[in-house]
Amino acid sequence: MTAARSLPKNFSFQGFIRLIRIQNLLIIVLTQYLAAVFIIDSVSITSIPLFLISLSTIILAAAGYIINDYYDVKIDYINKPDRVIVGKVLKRRVVLFWHSALNFVAITIGFILHWKIGLIDFTAAFMLWLYSNQLKRLPFIGNLIVALLTGLSISILAFYFHEKQLILHIYALFAIAISLIREIVKDMEDWKGDADFGCKTLPILWGIRKTKLFLYFLIVLFYILIFYMTQFLQNDILYYYFSGLTFFIIYFVHRLRIADTMREYHFLSNFCKIIMLSGILSMVFF
Repeated sequence: MTAARSLPKNFSFQGFIRLIRIQNLLIIVLTQYLAAVFIIDSVSITSIPLFLISLSTIILAAAGYIINDYYDVKIDYINKPDRVIVGKVLKRRVVLFWHSALNFVAITIGFILHWKIGLIDFTAAFMLWLYSNQLKRLPFIGNLIVALLTGLSISILAFYFHEKQLILHIYALFAIAISLIREIVKDMEDWKGDADFGCKTLPILWGIRKTKLFLYFLIVLFYILIFYMTQFLQNDILYYYFSGLTFFIIYFVHRLRIADTMREYHFLSNFCKIIMLSGILSMVFF
């Protein structure tokens, strides 16, 4: 007789950690602290405002991951059944509670810092919910929203501290570019499950070949924009650092050209994280 499947729980520490993508949250913390400590002159690693900004950002991101998995549970049973948490490890109503509670805490921290930061946090929380509920099933707009919110995690430092805004926005543009490319690659990875549930992502509407061509265009466009903006920094080390990333980009384009399976697209999605992390580490040169 086959053993009965265990029922979802009110709380599972391991399940909760997997749900909030702890590794991605650590990347956000690293990004914000490197940007603030190495780029903004008036900020130290012990800065309380920096700690609160970073805390509210990762709490918002965690809430976003939670609500995304909540709405995507049926699709995830097709695309990645072994990674399903909602309704399998944690009860659905418990997942919704954590989403609401985390958003409340993050927005409250934002208003404690400044009313403008509170409004930014509220808008980000709403957009993450709207993305999970509707926008991610539409072509491109959902990808763009996630990319813009990723860049906002860096730009918010410029909004609050009012220093080195050009440099911070250049890094935000870099984060937007890599995140947008990664989101489209993830759609290519998940297109089968998305198609079964009526999603209209680019790979479903255009097909894989045309989506790849669009990615090539985005890569060239953002690469030109980033190099153009770095001309204003007068920082030779940073210029050569971004030039060195060209080898990563060439390798990525090569693997994208020959990619044809979910496993290969999953590799490319993770490789985008490596490119992102490589760019983030260049902040130490400031």
